[in-house]
Order: sequence, then structure tokens, then C-alpha cells
Amino acid sequence: MKEYSTEKIRNIALVSHSSAGKTILSEAMLHFTGSTTRMGKIEDGTTTSDFDEEEVRRTISLYTAVIPIEYRDTKINFLDTPGYTDFVGEVISALRVVDGAVVLVDAVNGLEVGSEIAWDYCTKFNLPRFLLINKMDRENANYEKALKSFEEFSEIRLIPIQLPWGEKQGFQGVIDLLTMKAYKGDGKTAVEIPAEYKDDAEVARAKLVEAAAEGDDALLEKYLESGALSDEEVIKGLTNVVRTCGFVPVLVAAGSSETGVGRFLDAIIDLMPSPKDLPGIVAQGKAGEETLVADDKGPLAIYVWKTTADPFVGKQTYFRVYSGSIGTDTHVWNQTKSIDERLGSVNIPRGKESTAIKVVHAGDICVVPKLSETSTSNTLCDKNHPLTLSIPSYPNALYRVAVFPKTQADSTKISSTLARLCEEDMTLSHFNDSTTLQTILQGLGDQHIDVAIRRANSKFQVGIIMTEPKVPYQETITKPASAMHRHKKQSGGSGQFGEVHLKVNPITDKDFDYTWDVFGGAVSQSYSSSIQKGIATVMKEGVIAGYPVSGVHVSVFDGKEHPVDSKPVAFEVAGREAFKQAIREAGPVLREPIMLVKITVPEDHMGDVMGDLNTRRARIQGMETEHGNSIVSANIPLAEMLRYTTTLRSITGGRGTFSMEFDHTEVVPAHIAQPIIDARTKEMEAKHEE
Repeated sequence: MKEYSTEKIRNIALVSHSSAGKTILSEAMLHFTGSTTRMGKIEDGTTTSDFDEEEVRRTISLYTAVIPIEYRDTKINFLDTPGYTDFVGEVISALRVVDGAVVLVDAVNGLEVGSEIAWDYCTKFNLPRFLLINKMDRENANYEKALKSFEEFSEIRLIPIQLPWGEKQGFQGVIDLLTMKAYKGDGKTAVEIPAEYKDDAEVARAKLVEAAAEGDDALLEKYLESGALSDEEVIKGLTNVVRTCGFVPVLVAAGSSETGVGRFLDAIIDLMPSPKDLPGIVAQGKAGEETLVADDKGPLAIYVWKTTADPFVGKQTYFRVYSGSIGTDTHVWNQTKSIDERLGSVNIPRGKESTAIKVVHAGDICVVPKLSETSTSNTLCDKNHPLTLSIPSYPNALYRVAVFPKTQADSTKISSTLARLCEEDMTLSHFNDSTTLQTILQGLGDQHIDVAIRRANSKFQVGIIMTEPKVPYQETITKPASAMHRHKKQSGGSGQFGEVHLKVNPITDKDFDYTWDVFGGAVSQSYSSSIQKGIATVMKEGVIAGYPVSGVHVSVFDGKEHPVDSKPVAFEVAGREAFKQAIREAGPVLREPIMLVKITVPEDHMGDVMGDLNTRRARIQGMETEHGNSIVSANIPLAEMLRYTTTLRSITGGRGTFSMEFDHTEVVPAHIAQPIIDARTKEMEAKHEE
């Protein structure tokens, strides 16, 4: 593949609901431009985009693939993103490094939740975009209906720049309103618009010209005077309104039959901005903020938007050059991690293949193998001109599982494997829960976690078992109590003797407090630390259900010692047993974590969501309305939220979202606590028998 200068590059994300046709459209463009000799099929696992074995197995896209298309002496880097909600992190990473987006919509299904989410993220990134009504050759395809569904949703005005030439099985091509010609099939040859479409085309053209005139004051003046603009002026005006997100052009296609592909690529080149056309991005430099424009002579600024690990080819690092240029065998500075990295070769990726290239110019996207430390979201630059590029915000991981190694051999590698998985995917995270002693892996949904676990097995050869995580309950007391324990052991030789009297009181300001209140020297204070050690053991292991104890003040007020047999170990045992007895007498209860949950749902789903919350012991804290959505704030026990991601998607058709953070702990109601205690006791007995 040849080198392309900045003005000859377009970076475009293909985004939509799952199965709207992004991957097959990519195949059609590769075939149309002669990059491939035949179109791949998803069901055969032969597409360029979906090359990962898990994508082939599931027949859906799970990762963003880079598909460069060479057309009209321009390189268009298409980023084919996943449409399934669990993998929205891949979409966000792709939108971070493109200059425009194409939102696909199925001509049969119209607006679907995945396309809504993608559209909203495009708005957040302020990206120029096209709406492509795809699969126009499907049975029941309906252009008007699909367009109307999006018009009702979009806050930006939609302007058709193409009309379909037929529909369903009769879909032949596109009627292009920019050239006022009809293009049959893939669009390589133009013919006159058929008579039956002429009137509709004239009406739509008039609206298009009016929209184009609004993009330039001089054009608007000319349009108001003469009522017409030339084709070049229309494209100029339209380019301005597209780049400022004033309008969204609407196109039509049928990717599987390559219909409309040629005119779609023409529109991308004519209307979408090159990196050089953009005002620049802000980076953090030594002296404050710097605005970087896409220029080979500018300071080096590279953003790493994706990393993957492969057992055969090693680590692959995908990045975009925002400023400066990069060649083979160069050293760059990783500003995020303050380390030097050597780029051996730089390559242009196309699916799983990559082609070596000598120089990557500003604005381009490329891949580099075998960088040791660099990970997703890092900034690479010149050490003498340090810069940091901003990282987009990703949704919080809300679906949790506890993970365990399958075998003893896996246990040594599980920690580093989880770290590598989370390094690749900004929406995955893991931590060790000190209360339940479980390793928790969290992501955006069950499919997301399942793919990560399978990836650990296939890419890193680490077997991982997952189970539902335990809730980090705590044990505490509700009233004061006292107890004593005498530990006496005599079995020949020196014995063991220690007697401890202690009181416990509930406290709220800290987890644990300990005081030595023995008067008159009944017990030497040198044994205080041993007694405290015994108490600390119980605090960790729990008394009634094996959960950690908190919120307790312990006062040791009396005891006895033996001049010969008293030893630290004897007082440790006595302190431990006395503390257990005192806790049992002090009205022990379980406390559970209560989360502050904010749920955002379309208003028409509000009743169902509220009904479901009532079954989850929720206490509503407030409600408000914003942009046609209802936002509910509620305190809900964590135990009721473990699989809420799946439930909320089911209730709202995928349109509901929520965030959750720890708020406080509360006593578990007795009727709920008893089954928890019984189950935990059984579990501990079973472990003891083993």
C-alpha cells in the first residue's frame, strides 16, 4: 500500500445496532475497489473484519477492525465497530480517533437501540456523520419508514442526498441528488433519472440546495437572489454544514449486493473532512494546553486507541498520529508511563493482515508490533516535547463475576492475565475483594465477561472459572455484652494458662477500637497484644456467618495469669474465645452494602422499572426528567443488583442505563439474614469436612 499525505486520508467509523450490515458493507467496498477478488461471508467466517476466532464462532463483531479502502487516490480508514451493547467500549475507542462516522440503519427494522447509542456517542464527540439506510434489497424494506424513525429521534436535521431506485427485490441502485443522475448497481455508470422518480428527485434536490446554501453566507446570498446553485457550490455548502454538524446527509445502499457502494464512497471523499480540514485538537504540554493540527512538521503526538495480544504475532498496538510523522526504527517517548519505546516497523492494518510502510503521515492510523509497555489510551510523543492527549470517558462496569483459576498451574498466571485483558479493554476491570477474598472481574454485561474469559483461555492459555460474586456482608453488634474465657492446658511438661474478661460495645465512628482497662495488675499488660491478636483473628473470620466483624469497641477489664504456665499463646486463645462469646451475647446482626443507583430510562418504560425496583427493596430518593428520559435515584442493597444489567436491558429493550456507587451499610432484615447465615454455615461446614 502506498503512502498517503494528510489531505488524502479520511478516518470514518461505521457504527450501528448489531446486524445492520457494517461488516458486509466493508466487504462490498473492498471488493468494489479491487482489494479482494470475492466478498467474504459472515456465516462462513471469511470476512476481513471478523477474523477473531470468537467472532467467527458467534457470527458477530466483538472488536473494532481497521479496513482501509483506496479509492480516487484517497485512503479511507473505515473502522468497523461492534454493534452489540456489551462492546460499546470498542465503539468509544474508535470514535475517539476518527473524523466522521456513518450510522447504519436496517431498512426493515428502522431505528434500533444500538444505533441510538452510537448516534448519542457521535454527538458527544461532535462528529460529522452520515445516515446510511442499508439492506434496501431486503423483503419488507421501507425507506420512508426507516427515515421517519430516525427523524423522530434525531435532534439534527436529516437531508437526503440520495433516493432509492426501487425497493425490496426491485432495489436497483441510487438516485443521486448531487449530480441528479441515477446509478444502477454498484454505481460505476450514470444514467438519466427514470421518469417515475423525476418529481420526487426535484423536490428533494430543492431541499438539499437550500440546506447547502445555509453552509456559506455567500452561497446563501446567491441562492436567495437566483434560487439555484451549481453542483460544485452545492458540494461546497454541504461540506460546511456536514462538518459543523448542522445537517446529516442520508444515503441508501444494499451492502450484500454492492448496490450504491460507489456513490457512498464518493460522498465520503467529497463531504467528509480530512484530518487537515479540522481545527485541531487540544493536548496538555509542559507550559499548559497546546492546539495540535495534523501536520507532518508539527510536534509528534500519537494516541494509542487499541491494543491486542496474540500468542503467535505478539502484542499489536494501534494508534493514530495526530501531529508529526513517524517512520520505521524510531524511538518515541511514552508520556503516560514515562518510558522510551522503540518502533521497529510501522504497518497499515487491514483486518488481521498488515502491510509495512516507511512513513506514516499526520492523521493516519497504523499498527506497530511488540511494544513492551505501551497500553490503550497512552500518548506517545517526543521526549523533548512532552504532550498528553485526552482519554474519553467510558461507561462504568456494572456486571460482576467472581473468578477462580481452573488448575494450580492457572493460579500463578491468573493475576497477570486479568491485568492484560483490562489493559486492552477500557471497560473491563478487576480487583480483589478483601471482605469475601474473591477476585472480581467486572464488565458491561454477561457476553462481555464471557468473551473475556474465553479470550484468557485461547490467547493466554489460562483457564478461568466464574461464579456469582458473594456480597461483602459484615457482622456487627446491637448492644453491650461481656464474657470471660479461661484457657487451661496441662498435658505433661509446661502447661498453658490464660484467663480474659472483656466487654464489647457497638460503635459507629470506626470499625474497631480496643482499650486495656485492667487495674491492680491481675494480668500483666505484656499480654495485651496477644489478646488483641486473638480478637483480630475473629474480626476477620466472623462469628455468626463467617463475615468480617466491624463497629465494635472491646475493653479488656480483668483476667488471671499463672506465674509458670501463662504464655502469650494462652492469652491469644483466651482473648479469641472470650470475644466470640461476647459477640454472641451482644445481639449480633448482618450489615449489607447499600448502593446509590441512578437509573435513566425512556419515560414509557418507567412503570415497569418502578415495579421491578419495588421487588428489590429499593428506597426511591428522587426522580427527574431530562430529554424525554426519566432519571430515578434510589438506595438499593447490593445483593439485589448483582444481575440488574441484564434485567434493565430486558425491561427497556436495551435503552435503559444505570450507574451505581457505594453509599452506606444497613442491617439486613431478619427474614433475609437468616437464610444467608444458614447458607454460609453449611458452606463452612462443608469446607471443614474437606
